[in-house]
Amino acid sequence: MPATEPVVTVDGPSGSGKGTLAAALARRLGWHFLDSGALYRIVAHAALEQSVPLDDGVAVARLANGLDIRFELAADAVVTRVDGIDRSLVIRAEDVGVAASRVAALPALRTTLLAVQRQFRKAPGLVADGRDMGTVVFPDAVLKIFLEASPEERARRRYNQLKDKDLGVSLRGLLASIRERDERDRSRAVSPLRPAADAVVIDSTSLSIEAVLEVVWQRVVDAGLADPPVGR
Repeated sequence: MPATEPVVTVDGPSGSGKGTLAAALARRLGWHFLDSGALYRIVAHAALEQSVPLDDGVAVARLANGLDIRFELAADAVVTRVDGIDRSLVIRAEDVGVAASRVAALPALRTTLLAVQRQFRKAPGLVADGRDMGTVVFPDAVLKIFLEASPEERARRRYNQLKDKDLGVSLRGLLASIRERDERDRSRAVSPLRPAADAVVIDSTSLSIEAVLEVVWQRVVDAGLADPPVGR
């Protein structure tokens, strides 16, 4: 039987604000939440810990199959648990992000995680954050958002997010990493980073997350997923 639970997808490059937007939208709707990028970071972190070669698709996919992954929406954060352990911070280290971009290009891993991602689709609905949510994982999503921002702004946001967490980051290094990841993600043969044909594309470079959320919320209302404001 085809899945009928509604899905809103939020795709875009790293640092565009898509994760913050998707989590805020899921809280406001009272829906489930999927951070697909975290899935790849989780697998990459486990591979690095266990010295599994990042280019060995079969071994990495096998590793991913054995992980129990859950996302919990707290009031102002997303808690990522792997086998019951909070891994929210360690998977955000820059070396893990670089490794995640590498393993994300492995067809065997993408096939393994495709089914995992679709299992998050449950009533009353799902907000899915990633890079190919609207193009590959949930092509039938009722609303698709693609969030963009300049590489410089994304690097600045990432630096402000990580600088106080003792993860050894630099603004120049983050900008170089973001540009490299953009090129790799957009040019890869498997699920390249691009907006779905029917996606709403939003440039968040000069917008606050609150402003972006209100723009998207209007789209949610227009799609019949939430009631319009009283008096409208």
